[in-house]
Amino acid sequence: MVNFGKRLMADQVEEWKGYYINYKLMKKKVKQYVQQTQVGGKDLQQVLKEFSWMLDDQIEKIVLFLLEQQGLLASRIQNLGEQRSILLQQPDIGQICELREAYRIIGQDLLKLLRFLDMNATGIRKILKKFDKRFGYKFTDYYVTTRANHPYSQLQQVFKQVGVGAVVGALSRNLADLQDCQGSQLSIYDHPSIVLKDPVIDQINASIDKLTCSTNFLQFLGKHALIIQEDTPSAAGDLVDDQNYHFISLLLNLVNTFLYMVNTYIIVPTADDYSVSLGAAPTVCGVIIGSMAVAQVFSSVYFSAWSNKSYFRPLVFSSIMLFFGNTLYALAYDLNSLPVLLVGRLLCGLGSARAVNRRYISDCVPLKIRLQASAGFVSASALGMACGPALAGFLQTKFTVYTLTFNQNTLPGWIMSLAWLLYLFWLAVSFKEPDRSTYKDDLTQSADVGHGENAELEDGLRQPLLINAKEIKDEDAEDCNDSEESSEESHRPATSIASAYRLLTPSVKVQLLIYFMLKYAMEILLSESSVITTYYFNWSTSTVAIFLAILGITVLPVNAIVGTCLTNLFQDRQILLASEIMILLGIILSFHVTTYSVPQYVCSALITFVSAEVLEGVNLSLLSRVMSSRLARGTYNGGLLSTEAGTLARVIADATITLAGYLGQDLLLNITLLPSLLICIASIAATFFTYNTLY
Repeated sequence: MVNFGKRLMADQVEEWKGYYINYKLMKKKVKQYVQQTQVGGKDLQQVLKEFSWMLDDQIEKIVLFLLEQQGLLASRIQNLGEQRSILLQQPDIGQICELREAYRIIGQDLLKLLRFLDMNATGIRKILKKFDKRFGYKFTDYYVTTRANHPYSQLQQVFKQVGVGAVVGALSRNLADLQDCQGSQLSIYDHPSIVLKDPVIDQINASIDKLTCSTNFLQFLGKHALIIQEDTPSAAGDLVDDQNYHFISLLLNLVNTFLYMVNTYIIVPTADDYSVSLGAAPTVCGVIIGSMAVAQVFSSVYFSAWSNKSYFRPLVFSSIMLFFGNTLYALAYDLNSLPVLLVGRLLCGLGSARAVNRRYISDCVPLKIRLQASAGFVSASALGMACGPALAGFLQTKFTVYTLTFNQNTLPGWIMSLAWLLYLFWLAVSFKEPDRSTYKDDLTQSADVGHGENAELEDGLRQPLLINAKEIKDEDAEDCNDSEESSEESHRPATSIASAYRLLTPSVKVQLLIYFMLKYAMEILLSESSVITTYYFNWSTSTVAIFLAILGITVLPVNAIVGTCLTNLFQDRQILLASEIMILLGIILSFHVTTYSVPQYVCSALITFVSAEVLEGVNLSLLSRVMSSRLARGTYNGGLLSTEAGTLARVIADATITLAGYLGQDLLLNITLLPSLLICIASIAATFFTYNTLY
């Protein structure tokens, strides 16, 4: 593996050689400082001051050159603008083609400048990390905080470039004007929905996306699925993906996700009534709902391991378990047996194949549509979450067939049994098992494939600049003198929960805590909704179902607003912190102090739920960026860890509801909200602690 220092020297533009970060000198200085502090020649404060000055000089050199080159590009565009104005008045096809090509040449030069910026930004991040590692001091936190937030920040020029955007805008507008031989009267500024389709502009935008971590709705949903991308794949990898890809198989995975979410939430409006009909307290609904999550804690692990060998067999097993689980859930009413009902829900949890669904998208969907597939995974989950309670609202009937009772309690079980039986038949007929041997060969080959300039610039699914999986591997190898053994080790996935845990940095642990918090708060809100609304407001099952369906419907619109607007105006870490504070506000407003009204409950529930949805998307986006590349594949991957954290939160939340029920329904609301409040405060404090590492 070629380390970064050698790659920087090899990929430099010769005429710009003096303007790159002097990475070799900076590495040498770090070693000197270590030696000097060990012998007592310099104290740490003096080292920090000198190193800061040196890094400031390096960044200033880069930024001033960047501004100079931007000015030259702007001047060239301005000169071509005079020719463009003449041609728009008196069109000449030949001259228009020549002028368009001239603009594209400027675009290619801008791509070269973006490559320059990318290499230097990577060098800055690497040298900061190397300094922290050698001194055991969080110098990066100090440096980023003092430089990035300063009004005259040059560091911001490296990572958030306004000037580059202006040049891209000018190129796009001029190329759009020349697209029609007669000259178009439409402006890209008046019609932002009109996207210029030009290969150079596409490459430039892809490069800027990498540098700025910009996003859109589709990317936001894709990150929401936490399907972690590893490296920029090789051409061979793309070919293997195309060979493995089977649309119906992907559709079957998405339908599995949808049905499972429907299965999870269809019983929520009636779980308390079902428990009462079996002679238990209404708050036993927490155990009924949570038993599915308990089983999912274990099923996620074996499904993740099983997906290393097959996708078809786990999906078949999942469907069979869910069929029998829902059948037992429905039969429990006529058998008058709470244990049978709980066994049915446990079997449903053992059929949770979400780990397989995620893994299939990650391994078997071509890179060019993987983002859409990831967004489809999130959309299917959200749609299932909304459809489950809504479907329960339509099942307010009662009739008997032979000795079987069909009512609002049993019909969810019977309907889901039928749905899984039909799904199983479709799965057996249509699913195509991918060729795993080809995929394994590709994994081996892709580790040794280098990345050329165009390949990196044209990558459609960019890893964020500050935390890049390939760079992490390069750094690990570089720090171990590029030994072959360390290089191979840096590619190996985690082989156990313990090894996966050792790969978790403080930033990752905090993001998992936040994920636990938001899942806990959402589960408390949803699972006890039927009990709370019946006790305080005397709501019917249909009213509860409509309320829960409305909450579920908000998922996609909220993600659309965040993905298209908020993430382009604010940094992810800012949205993360604001969302946590809003959840805290929603929890506080939910407490019953004197009187409790419907507007108070509905408003606090909406604030909590919507804020949690915003937080989930941003949280998983950040988690995919700060998580080790070794957690991108294998059994114990990042998706499994987040699933386990969320599932554990749901289990504890449902257990809390049942235990609190023994103290009386009048105390249930406040007692269950108290842990949510404490965990939320703890997550906010932890976010402040790691805030600068999320830059």
